[in-house]
Amino acid sequence: MIVTVTPNPSIDRTIEIDRLERGALIRARRSTAEAAGKGVNVSCALAAQGVATVAVLPLAKDSAATYLRLLAEATPIAAVPIAGSIRSNVSIVEADGTLTKLNEPGPELGSGDVEALLAAAAAVPGASWIVGCGSLPPGAPADFYARLAERSTPGRRVAIDTSSEALGAAVCAGIALVKPNLAELETLVGRSLETIGEVAAAARELIARGTDAVLVSLGPDGALFVDAKGTSHAEAAVDDVANTVGAGDALLAGFLAAGGEAGAIGEAVAWSVAAIRSPGTRMRAVRAEDRAPVIVHERIDPARRIRS
Repeated sequence: MIVTVTPNPSIDRTIEIDRLERGALIRARRSTAEAAGKGVNVSCALAAQGVATVAVLPLAKDSAATYLRLLAEATPIAAVPIAGSIRSNVSIVEADGTLTKLNEPGPELGSGDVEALLAAAAAVPGASWIVGCGSLPPGAPADFYARLAERSTPGRRVAIDTSSEALGAAVCAGIALVKPNLAELETLVGRSLETIGEVAAAARELIARGTDAVLVSLGPDGALFVDAKGTSHAEAAVDDVANTVGAGDALLAGFLAAGGEAGAIGEAVAWSVAAIRSPGTRMRAVRAEDRAPVIVHERIDPARRIRS
């Protein structure tokens, strides 16, 4: 059982246009809306592949019916009722694949809401992983994910996929796994990272601060996994990208579903391939053709430059 915790879920709207022009009237070619949030996306990907999961999330009263209708039972949930209205995130996708995102802050969480979310995550029986995902809404403390780590046990590990101050606090809290992207990792170590070797060295710095392992999403350069035992790199060349939103969530879902260790990185990248071939936030089922282009390198090339 993999439990996800999404303190700031969203309704994700994806709008497809020809080209974005500031100040112009632009007519969309297509639009969709989905119930989302990073942890919810992870749980939906897991559920689609038959992996047992529960998504823990606050359910804002004013928009609960809409959110549940859009979710359409794509994953089991454990909802904590709160006041207010869920945020909307808008992804504008141009014909050439350029993505522009507009994210609202989300409804405010009170201290009681925070405690209820943490308690709900800890109460799910049989969890092998608890996965905290996404930005923190107004009112949530910066150490929210660090406090989630306090619920870990030897048989129930905690993984975190977030950014900014919340990520920095979690790294030092004994987390089993953190999953930054390149920009988030650069922020954590305070410098730009231009090669695979530099990314690996930065990941080892996070391990020195207290986390057990680091899974770095590198966009077109695939993903890098680093722990005390070594470093693994996998990638896939894909020329039919539909939408990159949710690729990192799919990467994390596939990694955990495949065991959460170094040997899982190839399957993780295959899930990410399935995600970027899907038109919306929600990943379709992983197919053989998604696994086919994945290359797991026997050893990393530390001098290879990052394209992201």
